[in-house]
Amino acid sequence: MKRASGDEKQIPGEEEFGSPFWEKRGVSRRDFMKFCTAMTAALSLPSSMIPRVAAALENDNRISIIWVEFQSCTGDTEALLRASSPTVAEIVLDVLSIDYSETIMAAAGHQAEEARARTIKERAGKYIAVVEGSIPTRDNGAYCCIGGRSALDLARELCNNALATIAVGTCASYGGIPAAAPNPSRAVGLSQAVPGATVINLPGCPVNTDNLVATIVHFLTFGRLPPVDGKGRPLFAYGKKIHDNCERRAHFDAGQYVEAWGDQAHRKGHCLYKMGCKGPATFHNCPIQKYNEKTAWPVGSGHGCAGCSEPAFWDTMSPFYRRLPNVPGFGIEATADKIGLGLVAAAAAGFGVHGALNALRKDREPGENTREEG
Repeated sequence: MKRASGDEKQIPGEEEFGSPFWEKRGVSRRDFMKFCTAMTAALSLPSSMIPRVAAALENDNRISIIWVEFQSCTGDTEALLRASSPTVAEIVLDVLSIDYSETIMAAAGHQAEEARARTIKERAGKYIAVVEGSIPTRDNGAYCCIGGRSALDLARELCNNALATIAVGTCASYGGIPAAAPNPSRAVGLSQAVPGATVINLPGCPVNTDNLVATIVHFLTFGRLPPVDGKGRPLFAYGKKIHDNCERRAHFDAGQYVEAWGDQAHRKGHCLYKMGCKGPATFHNCPIQKYNEKTAWPVGSGHGCAGCSEPAFWDTMSPFYRRLPNVPGFGIEATADKIGLGLVAAAAAGFGVHGALNALRKDREPGENTREEG
């Protein structure tokens, strides 16, 4: 193994891990450890856990995955297919055993249905179910059927026999767009459709694949799903508001807002709150993990957050280009204008005090004794 030099740092555990299991598949030891390091960081674990994550991923005991799609646009599957570090091929072939997925499996029709039924029966209590899309409940779920069975019926069978279930995307988590008013099919999220099932929600339109992979890596490493918040979302990914980590936060604090699309403030990257950004009310790690191989995310590209990782966002966060009346965390009556002006005023007062102190210092002669004479 060639040691790192220059500005490259040695990755903890690099000498011990990165087995032929991965190298035979074209993944170098260093790339493997970089991935383990990224997953450890994504899970908010200390660097001392990198070797344990690596050991879990080198285990040849692949876990079965059944991935089903219900009322969805397939955006979450598309996000998976465009995953990098590792690529989807590495995820599918080397870490997971995806035994059923309509979009990427070779089988079709009754052969595909038999593959799903066989896995549920033979691997009962040992597979992870991944559900994409909401589940209609009106008329016994007749508005979404696969192989002659309703999504509601399939979800109950799949989740009640699974070791754990991951709801990917906002539709599977909370109903999403299909559940928006007037919700003609009475679509709901997975937890509501299958109460009592062990479900972890990964909302977002689409799901961030890094968060999905990190959730699975956590399970492989510790044998359990990561801790979640009150809405069933893993804390490592949804523990902080987008507003907390936003690259435009400094402009919000300074009272510098975009007033119109394309104005000078917009070009300078000022805060998009007045343009409808829902970052102050949305919990997600978009500013950190980003999308498109960690190159971009909506706010970084100049568009406000739509709040898509929150329940009922289509109804509660719209109109999308109208700002929220209040900013959670700053008091019920505090608006962006008041906060910005208040901070600017406080800063100006601070500069005034600083200037007065400097003036007093200049009035004193160098070496002058400042003690009062007794």
